[in-house]
Amino acid sequence: MSTTTTPPRTEESRGEKPTSRNFIQQIIDADRAAGKNGGRVHTRFPPEPNGYLHIGHAKSICLNFGLAQEYAGKFNLRFDDTNPTREEQEYVDSIIDDVRWLGGNWEDRLFYASDYFQQLYDWAIQLINERKAYVCDLSAEEMRAHRGTLSEPGKNSPFRNRSVEENLDLFERMEKGEFPDGARTLRAKIDMASPNLNMRDPVMYRIKHASHHRSGDRWCIYPSYDYTHGQSDSIEGITHSICTLEFENHRPLYDWFCEALRIHHPRQIEFARLNLTYTVMSKRKLLQLVQEKHVSGWDDPRMLTIRGLRRRGYTPEAIRAFCERIGVAKFNSTIDMAWLEDAIRDDLNVRAPRVMAVLRPLKVVLTNYPEGQVEELEAANHPQDASMGTRMVPFSRELYIEADDFMEDAPKKFFRLAPGREVRLRYAYFITCNEVVKDSSGRITELRCTYDPATHGGNAPDGRKVKGTIHWVSAERAVSAEIRLYDHLFKTEFPDQVAPTAGDCGLRVADCGAETSNPKSETRNPKSTGTFLDNINPQSLEIVTGAKLEPSLAEVKPGQHFQFERLGYFFTDPVGSKPGKPVFNRTATLRDTWAKESAKD
Repeated sequence: MSTTTTPPRTEESRGEKPTSRNFIQQIIDADRAAGKNGGRVHTRFPPEPNGYLHIGHAKSICLNFGLAQEYAGKFNLRFDDTNPTREEQEYVDSIIDDVRWLGGNWEDRLFYASDYFQQLYDWAIQLINERKAYVCDLSAEEMRAHRGTLSEPGKNSPFRNRSVEENLDLFERMEKGEFPDGARTLRAKIDMASPNLNMRDPVMYRIKHASHHRSGDRWCIYPSYDYTHGQSDSIEGITHSICTLEFENHRPLYDWFCEALRIHHPRQIEFARLNLTYTVMSKRKLLQLVQEKHVSGWDDPRMLTIRGLRRRGYTPEAIRAFCERIGVAKFNSTIDMAWLEDAIRDDLNVRAPRVMAVLRPLKVVLTNYPEGQVEELEAANHPQDASMGTRMVPFSRELYIEADDFMEDAPKKFFRLAPGREVRLRYAYFITCNEVVKDSSGRITELRCTYDPATHGGNAPDGRKVKGTIHWVSAERAVSAEIRLYDHLFKTEFPDQVAPTAGDCGLRVADCGAETSNPKSETRNPKSTGTFLDNINPQSLEIVTGAKLEPSLAEVKPGQHFQFERLGYFFTDPVGSKPGKPVFNRTATLRDTWAKESAKD
């Protein structure tokens, strides 16, 4: 069962210089001290172009690029594009854009595994000649039957002892397109009794008569990921191959290929992948959400893809700060989503100008304010940063306030507007509610209030105090906008956990004799008729169409950040906004004292 980890308060999260080194830095320090690779450090980020990047990839990008920067080394961006049936140029373009946006700089070192197809083919010939690879005629189902289990060794393929000449002939005919898909594979000859299932004669090449997004129809056999990955690192001179923990059991295979081929041998180091509450990180599941239209696309702001986070209003600085704060660990855990949200709040608190916006307007008429009069009041763009200047906001007889800022029968701890109660309007005056107007159904449609002209600027000459300050906009000069309020896409912390079917035994995978590539697998998920889709939050998106904003936002441009005072941080949607018709996405909420009190009740 998953557990949620709240990372300890670190020096980085307090803005201080760290005093300790993570385990990867310690390994690299030791390698450099020993003179390995001439002391140089060369890392890479090697995505498969079969989907958009997500927040977990951001951690890997920040880690690999950060290590290269720290040691004045080099950083590559390489696409491990070995599966033409799942890869698209759209994904390549988006990944390049997202890595660059996040701050990764590969200079002139943009590579593709497909660039190495000929070299990989030549190496396969070398392994055949050295009796370390063979052509196998077993089907995929037959191969699985021969593979064995965690507790039982596999069985040798009946084609394992073919002669070098026969293997070379068959492999060349595979390359020329003589055989149909799935008819034959090229396998490494290692050990079918190995306790590590990845070492049981893994597939190196499979037949796929499919056009590749870069090499076109040049090849009809494609190298497997396990065969390609380590050799690509070797070709590029990578010194430290930083991978997530799921590749730990693949490391012996990568080592075997480099040693068998007698080529440069990068050092693979595994770290814990990033898992967050209220989300899924599987590319397959993210693709399912998109294809089945549970979200609007890869850039849906509820998605934890980099593209979705960008559209929601997250900044690269906030994501990098988040990755720095959570650190690098050796063991998998789940990080509370609040850590990511705090990172964007910290960043936008500094950079986002303040404005006033009313999401659910309730009209207020100041009965003692002169009709037709409009005065301009000065408002600070940032209360803690005078360099951001001020703006003028219009004040008039008719205003809009938040409907939630009024209660007809207010409890003791509600310090906003109520009948007979006085509150401060931000940057303006004290007002008192005298009358509540309702329609025939009893719904409140208007408040009639009076203002105190002596409290201009929000302070009373007689020294009287009010406990509540609320925001507002002039009804006459307000700008209409659409506001999209985003919440977690899933309603539970661990979306993959679904209710088990009655009578499920909950045995370990190994006990059930199931097949897995991970010898350290613990408990399998209980049987269930449900899926992660059952945990989708139906309230993850609320579209507010009647919002009223101060007129300074009339000409707002897509891609701008703001703090709507007392409401949260918002971002002008770069896709949905049109001239004169802005759309704002809520990036993150602010803390609300009364909401907390209501939750307690």
